[in-house]
Amino acid sequence: MNKQQDELWHNHSPEQDAAFDDDDEIIWVSKSEIKRDAEELKKLGVELIKLSKNELEKIPLDDSLKASIELAQRIKKEGYRRQIQWVGKLLRSRDIEPINEALDKLKNKHNQQITLLHRIEQLRDNLVESGDAEQIMSLYPTADRQLLRTLARTAKKELQTNKPNKSAKQIFQYLKELSEAQ
Repeated sequence: MNKQQDELWHNHSPEQDAAFDDDDEIIWVSKSEIKRDAEELKKLGVELIKLSKNELEKIPLDDSLKASIELAQRIKKEGYRRQIQWVGKLLRSRDIEPINEALDKLKNKHNQQITLLHRIEQLRDNLVESGDAEQIMSLYPTADRQLLRTLARTAKKELQTNKPNKSAKQIFQYLKELSEAQ
């Protein structure tokens, strides 16, 4: 220690110690935690690499990260593994919150689409079974009631005679178009 540091060390007060402790709290991060964080970023990188070109356009990425991801999509074998590590390293120096939010939106959109298709299937099955289009008319006021009834009768006959479900498929397609138009 030099003389100036020695004087500071011996001439400090307990209040200065308390102030120092409160303001400059040191946060220690273990090596294992750093490795876990790096592994999470590599997993995020793999998710990004697996996206299609259209999906990748919806993610907020800078040019170098986007170029690295596109390169990883073209590489095979050992080079692919190294490229994943590189993408993970690039992600360490980026704010990944907007990237995670955009990925969540993409995943959620897919889940919403599946839920919608299941709901349309239920509506179609109820229509074919009961022949009553009231439930569909309440959801889609612009629907053609007569067309729905005709298709439902035809679909029920096809079901009873073990013929191909052409009318049921038409009902499904019509309901899908109605839901997309809303």
